[in-house]
Amino acid sequence: MLSTEITFHHLLPLHKTDKFFHHHQHKKPFRTTGVVIKSSSSSLQEIKKPPLLSEWESIALPSVSAAKRVVLVRHGQSTWNAEGRIQGSSDYSVLTLKGESQAETSRQMLIDDSFDICFSSPLTRSKRTAEIIWDSRKEEIITDSNLREIDLYSFQGLLKNEGKAKYGEAFHQWQTDAPNFSIDGHYPVRELWARARSCWTKILTHESKSILVVAHNAVNQALVATAIGLGTEYFRFLLQSNCGVSVLDFTPKPQGVSPDICLNRLNQTPSSPVGAGSSAGRKTSMRIILVSHGFSQNDEQGSIPFHGDSPMNMLGTIQAQKTAELLLDVKVGTIVSSREIASVETAKTISRVQEAADCLGADCVPRYVETKQVQYLDVGDILKQTKQDLTKFQPFNSGWLKGLEEEIKTELWDQSGKVWKCLLDELSKGSEQENVVVAIGHPALNIAMMGHCLNLSKEWMGSFHLDAGSISVIDFPDGPTGRGVIRCINYTAHLGRWSIPITRSVLDDDDF
Repeated sequence: MLSTEITFHHLLPLHKTDKFFHHHQHKKPFRTTGVVIKSSSSSLQEIKKPPLLSEWESIALPSVSAAKRVVLVRHGQSTWNAEGRIQGSSDYSVLTLKGESQAETSRQMLIDDSFDICFSSPLTRSKRTAEIIWDSRKEEIITDSNLREIDLYSFQGLLKNEGKAKYGEAFHQWQTDAPNFSIDGHYPVRELWARARSCWTKILTHESKSILVVAHNAVNQALVATAIGLGTEYFRFLLQSNCGVSVLDFTPKPQGVSPDICLNRLNQTPSSPVGAGSSAGRKTSMRIILVSHGFSQNDEQGSIPFHGDSPMNMLGTIQAQKTAELLLDVKVGTIVSSREIASVETAKTISRVQEAADCLGADCVPRYVETKQVQYLDVGDILKQTKQDLTKFQPFNSGWLKGLEEEIKTELWDQSGKVWKCLLDELSKGSEQENVVVAIGHPALNIAMMGHCLNLSKEWMGSFHLDAGSISVIDFPDGPTGRGVIRCINYTAHLGRWSIPITRSVLDDDDF
């Protein structure tokens, strides 16, 4: 194991949400059995990053009187998923056996959660997934036609190679510039974003506090993006895998304005998030994995949570080991860590397991991992400057970074920009075929780096959440100079019984 200490300096340029286009669809009743369901209304040179989002742009979501948690689930694998056929909002595919199994895994993952209500797309593949997850719960499932998948008109039913052959330039635009893609006189992605806003109006005005929504890939992307204020340029950059779970928290604000919104989790999948796969339909082996170090002994003594300036406690040690085991599914090239003790210990654990990959049966030869310590990954001194009582964040509440003073958020944001540049530089050192960089640090820094990846600004830091021991995965299908695709945020399933539950029982605002 090679180890060095390095420093880097960089700040990234930053984009603006586009306008929403409204599109109305007629609602139709749907029926099912076993559960009560109610119907209701290119090359690197071509890559363009969206402009920097420097200010929060409200999408005027309805106010909420109490805290709400919304859990989004994409349906399991369908027959047309397996065939590589374009589904859109058509309703001719059903779940495969694998899709049924994925839905069952999601059911078990959510079995102890006290949902008040379930909204579902009326399409068969989503409805069936909802039925499996909802199981014996007595509350009805409400279907909403606005939760159907993106309308792709003449593309629907075609195999992808048929779409390319038949539609040529239009199909190429769908793959490379989806927000501006038009077909049959429609702009599908723009229509979808408008439809997602309508969905939020219905979901948030429902009296329930804990809500399950089962829908589709594109519409779930649009729901996540519109909730946190991102435009259509983010289509395909917030992945939604089959039966992937995403969680959004809505916290009431005074005077009846739109609530504070935090993406607590994105795309927690039934299978490993670091296994082989594609990002937005493109194969990729270039990846940055952000690891939040586990709990340290300081966390037991009432100091700044996750500060990491002391050895990990027993829980933190278990979290590091579980993360190392998960990362056996991928060949890590470089580990970059903070100089703080908890991060260094986590890096050593991951490195030891990687280098024993042949003995553990994960590889036919030993893996050699370079480890580096970067001073800009140390953020404890920044967080110590706050006058807030950080000891009340144990564990951190969703969106806790919004409570920090502006000067501290600015310093954290600037420092995270330097680290993000460091990680991109490390990624560019690998071969064009494969390179995986693991970065280990404080959750606050990892949140800020995801903001840089998405080309946001510091105002968005409170819109994301990370738990101790979590991982977040960012793919680069167009290489390190292209846009990063977020595969998952705050993935904790690998921690088993030591993980934070996907959802929590919502008893009252304080407990929430």
